[in-house]
Amino acid sequence: MEGWDPNTKSTLTQIPLLTIKSGPRDGALWTQRLKEEYKALIAYTSMNKSKDNDWFRISAANPEGTRWKGKCWYVHNLLKYEFDLQFDIPVTYPATAPELELPELDGKTEKMYRGGKICLTVHFKPLWAKNCPRFGIAHVLCLGLAPWLAAEIPVLVDSGMIKHKDDVATSSES
Repeated sequence: MEGWDPNTKSTLTQIPLLTIKSGPRDGALWTQRLKEEYKALIAYTSMNKSKDNDWFRISAANPEGTRWKGKCWYVHNLLKYEFDLQFDIPVTYPATAPELELPELDGKTEKMYRGGKICLTVHFKPLWAKNCPRFGIAHVLCLGLAPWLAAEIPVLVDSGMIKHKDDVATSSES
């Protein structure tokens, strides 16, 4: 954690680390891992709410906990930009991090792959590999999606690639 800003360090140390190394193919062990994932997500969400920094909602989209859906948002120039968020847990999880998708932003930035998958390869994947199996879904949101949104959304807004929902509604009413 050398070179990290104090806020990131503080946030990361408050997200529980996971202990069970299992993936979707591991039956009962996967169920135990999912329990740890939920505990970490609840801790991270509670911490964000207590700091008035609530920026996402996700939940498992299937009973197996292998497909997740939700919303994430970013506030820029006092306007809230909200996006659908989805991802699948890879079969090789936790050795492989989930690929987070923001489908509405597909093709709007170079830091994204086909299907709206955000680019996490250069900065996040080595960190994930170093911390496997202790990192989980909450960690990929904290250290992957949050910095990506902070870096990309202001650029996309300022360049006109994305518009606030109120701007879109106003222009369509004219």
